[in-house]
Amino acid sequence: MKTKSHKTNKVSIVTLGCSKNTVDSEVLQSQLANGGIQAVHEDAAGADTIIINTCGFIDNAKQESIDTILAYAEEKKAGNIKQLIVTGCLSQRYEADLSPEIPEVDKWYGTFELPQLLKHVGVDYKKELLGERTSSVSKHYAYMKISEGCDRPCSFCAIPLMRGKHVSKSMEDLVQEAKNLVRDGVKEIMLIAQDSTYYGIDLYGERRLHELMDRLSDVEGLEWIRLHYAYPSKFPFEVLPIMNSKPNICKYLDIPIQHISDNVLKTMRRGITKRRTEEVLDRIKAEVSGIALRTTLLLGHPGEYEQDFEEIKQFVQRYEFNRLGVFSYSHEEGTHAGTLEDHVPEEVKAARAEEIMGMQYDISFKNNLKLVGTEQKVLIDRIEGDFYMGRTQYDSPEVDNEVLIPLDNGYMRVGDFIQAKIVEAEAFDLIAKRV
Repeated sequence: MKTKSHKTNKVSIVTLGCSKNTVDSEVLQSQLANGGIQAVHEDAAGADTIIINTCGFIDNAKQESIDTILAYAEEKKAGNIKQLIVTGCLSQRYEADLSPEIPEVDKWYGTFELPQLLKHVGVDYKKELLGERTSSVSKHYAYMKISEGCDRPCSFCAIPLMRGKHVSKSMEDLVQEAKNLVRDGVKEIMLIAQDSTYYGIDLYGERRLHELMDRLSDVEGLEWIRLHYAYPSKFPFEVLPIMNSKPNICKYLDIPIQHISDNVLKTMRRGITKRRTEEVLDRIKAEVSGIALRTTLLLGHPGEYEQDFEEIKQFVQRYEFNRLGVFSYSHEEGTHAGTLEDHVPEEVKAARAEEIMGMQYDISFKNNLKLVGTEQKVLIDRIEGDFYMGRTQYDSPEVDNEVLIPLDNGYMRVGDFIQAKIVEAEAFDLIAKRV
């Protein structure tokens, strides 16, 4: 059956979920614009078509996606928009369940159906636009997805069901994409993937993340490169000398640990032990002096008991991560953990998460106090109230600390780097003066 084409005038793209969805939406916008359709992010004014890029990772994200779809369904019923399209992870997994319940949605598309979506709105998909996109989050920083999908067997994660197996982008395409972004004013790139450490195995027969980072560091005008989502099992230590030798690679690493109890790690199917995890972290800290480590923990997984939680607390206290986030476990259908008993009560999960974040508050405050009196290179992200809001190389946008510089320090342009002296510390923010 042929897909009916619906030529549109203006499209508003609503992006939910992670930074990987953000990249997908930016690619969609580029394709639409090349096809002559005005496409904007998060601005429904004057748009006849809304495309919602959904997340289906955890319960809260799924609920947010459903609530957003329902809200725009009401807009369509009211005649404020002509067409409602849903794409992304939630659509990939739950179209059959949702489509009968929300008939206002004109079409549902999965994570691999961009050409079909474009055809539906009257645009031809163009392969030659690979690497062409405009950052929707900022003009001076952008996320860059180096691979798609995941081969890891983690018990709790449905990403392989929604995104498929690991597929790397070629180094040549990624370098060109970086050059395109820099051409458009981007100064900082965050490398993202479901698991960035797997990069290159499918294309080159071995992990090549270090080589990719090396080549990207040579892109003229690219001032910061930041690495996210580095799986600890079989961590590619070859990236550490690159971090040390290349001044535009941030001394920053997002390494999701998830848990530290051998009992829970085994149930989670993480492919690593407590001892090996600690060896990896110790080596990273030893080889890259001053590196900022960010991690995430998943609490309340089936098999987690009080003694396992105590191990997590001791671990957090020992390693004093610069940045740390916590998720509470929820069953995901189709996963191994989804077949196990979810025996940890929700109120216990919430209490454990609150306790860990309380510990992290004190740790972050102590770490920030060490920066008082130092000078730091700061990237100005925006103006908010009476302050310029910026970041050091030790912080990623949206999830980490910010540096607040009073407006009376003089004129500064958003997107510029400045030297600043840290004069005051809070648990999750730094106050500074321009040098």
